[in-house]
Amino acid sequence: MNYITTVGERTYTIEINDENHVTLDGGVLEVDWHPLPGQPVYSVLIDGQSYEAYVLPTEAGYQVQMRGLLYEVRVEDERELRLRAAMEQEMPASSEYPLRAPMPGLVAAVPVNKGQTVDKGTVLIVLESMKMQNELKAPRAGRVAHLRVRAGQTVEQNQTLLILE
Repeated sequence: MNYITTVGERTYTIEINDENHVTLDGGVLEVDWHPLPGQPVYSVLIDGQSYEAYVLPTEAGYQVQMRGLLYEVRVEDERELRLRAAMEQEMPASSEYPLRAPMPGLVAAVPVNKGQTVDKGTVLIVLESMKMQNELKAPRAGRVAHLRVRAGQTVEQNQTLLILE
């Protein structure tokens, strides 16, 4: 599985090949990392070069301090990236918005009803994919005009789940 890693304004594609090799933007690196017990510190070897990284989780991802520099880092797998991109789409308030499945899965819940008025950020559909539940939220305020799925239904990627107007 590929991980999309954003450091500041730059984005990298990382694939973990095995416990000692990763592919970074197409190039293979030999790596070894170990956490220091009880501390947010990792000892990291990359192609024989030694580094010490302080890693702190944040609401948006991680703060990583290496070699005296502080980096804001976000790591997403491909599924998370598709889900975030689908949720960030902005639509004019006057148009219909078809909420589509960002991945294939099982509709775990439909916590809204046809005709219901919703605010931006309201959970419209809970979609289970790869044993994870993903909340699909309203990108803007509106009214649920049509429900195209029900709880327990299997859906395909890009299938329209509901229409928000």
